[in-house]
Amino acid sequence: MKSLFTALVLSLTAFQAGALELDVPFQSIDGGTFTLSQWSGQPILVVNTASRCAFTKQYSGLQKLYDSYRDVGLVVVAIPSNAFRQELATNESVKDFCELQYGIDMPMSEITKIIGPDAHPFFASLKQESGFEPAWNFNKVLIGRTGEVAETYSATTSPMSSRVRRDIESALN
Repeated sequence: MKSLFTALVLSLTAFQAGALELDVPFQSIDGGTFTLSQWSGQPILVVNTASRCAFTKQYSGLQKLYDSYRDVGLVVVAIPSNAFRQELATNESVKDFCELQYGIDMPMSEITKIIGPDAHPFFASLKQESGFEPAWNFNKVLIGRTGEVAETYSATTSPMSSRVRRDIESALN
């Protein structure tokens, strides 16, 4: 009986160690905090963003995607980062830029570290769990309803591409 208990504890520990860190708060660009787990049961598209990148125009597609699917459960979360030295200097300037240029109203964090030893725990767990680490701005991660990595996308994948929309529709069903 003791060995069965030990095996159960070890298997639960291994399961938890491999899980995405969805409960660790992000600082919201609007003030306060949010966690990805607050949208438990909903698919979430997490995108690391930057305001001065050739892919910055993808904000339009991300907002359109959010507008198209939010009423049926999709959450799109923008995580500004200066990992590739293309983000504005302050959270206020990022917020103003995104609201004025793109009308962004999706959840957005403050400027956050996404790679390296100081990466936010979500991104560290993403790398450990799936081997995926943002290689550039506007990499995208689709998290399924049960908190698993459903799909990852490179910066060159448009938010409104048929592939992304198909994957989202599959995650919504």
